[in-house]
Amino acid sequence: MGNFLVIVLDGFGVGQMPDVPEVRPTDIGANTCEHIFDTNPGLALPNLAKLGLANVVGKEYPGLPYSQDAVYGRSKLMHQGADTFFGHQEIMGTKPSQPKTEAIQPHIDELAAKLKEAGFSVRIYTDEASGLKLLIVNEAVTVADNVECDPGQAWNVTAAIDDVDFETELKIGRIVRSVAKIPRVIVFGGRQVHLPNLLAAIETHGDLIGVNAPKSGVYVNDYHCIHMGYGVDEKVQVPYILGKHGINVHLLGKVADVCANIFGESEPIVDTAEVLARTLEVLKSSENTFICTNVQETDLCGHRQNSKAYADKLSIAEEYIGQIRSALKPEDYLIVMADHGNDPTIGHPHHTREYVPLLISHAGTKPTNIGTRDTESDVGATVANFFGVEVPQNGTSFLSLIRS
Repeated sequence: MGNFLVIVLDGFGVGQMPDVPEVRPTDIGANTCEHIFDTNPGLALPNLAKLGLANVVGKEYPGLPYSQDAVYGRSKLMHQGADTFFGHQEIMGTKPSQPKTEAIQPHIDELAAKLKEAGFSVRIYTDEASGLKLLIVNEAVTVADNVECDPGQAWNVTAAIDDVDFETELKIGRIVRSVAKIPRVIVFGGRQVHLPNLLAAIETHGDLIGVNAPKSGVYVNDYHCIHMGYGVDEKVQVPYILGKHGINVHLLGKVADVCANIFGESEPIVDTAEVLARTLEVLKSSENTFICTNVQETDLCGHRQNSKAYADKLSIAEEYIGQIRSALKPEDYLIVMADHGNDPTIGHPHHTREYVPLLISHAGTKPTNIGTRDTESDVGATVANFFGVEVPQNGTSFLSLIRS
């Protein structure tokens, strides 16, 4: 049977979706891949070039020539907006529903009351310039909007976990989740930061107020994270379906934070080199395993609007992708893709609604363009087809197009 490996380069889009002018006018002109090459003339990605990245983008560069041997395509986003959580649920086979979006402001008093009732120390922090409020819990945790993803789609529970243990933070998160009707409550934190670090990273965007996670430093040391999703059924997704059939599932990187995997192994890793080196180890030691890896730092560079840093992370990722391709056994499959865009030149710090690439490697497969897929769930359906199990809730397999 073999292994099936999916590597998600988080936020690596290949051009705006057709509906952008109507639904996300701030994303007009977005093309993460093209603009990274435009702003980094010396960038070379030979391994991604061999996989057909220039073919997908429809434009080549000195460091990204067209490939004559590639198996490639692209996918639309079926989920609303451009979101890591929903992108990965879609990849795993969930049919996206339209989420409710809402700022945290109308619920500040209700949240404060519920947390106090549960025995937590709570005070309200008010931003002097905007008048917007967030909560400080046990002098170590903030409860506020997420100011990095699409507006109103997530609330963050951010902690200095040297000062409050993660289990206590999870209790806070569950109370927040009981109030929230938005897609995600994200509970996370790191060590060697404290409340002043969190407060120094507070930002306001319109009616949103939150702690900018990269600026706060929580990602740097012993990062912990749990995404508490709303209305997602793990039983219709690939990890659950494979797991109940006794097939190994190994999730690495941010996908380990955002996707349920009760039967398999999950390793949340942020550093690009570390997560891909670990992916290579898992691939070499596995048989008949579904492996999915998320490379998160590309997305973080997009949020920072730092094209040079984004290019540097791509260079690291592409070197490991070359090693991973060399380690594939004849029966193994590899798909390199993204979950949405995050154009570092677009002029705002949010995700961008773009097509995502599908770059496929399998021994003996003839060069082919599998076209534009209607949903990222086609990847999950293809994985299920490969392992001979029932398909997930959403998606159509393209395995017959890429078999050798």
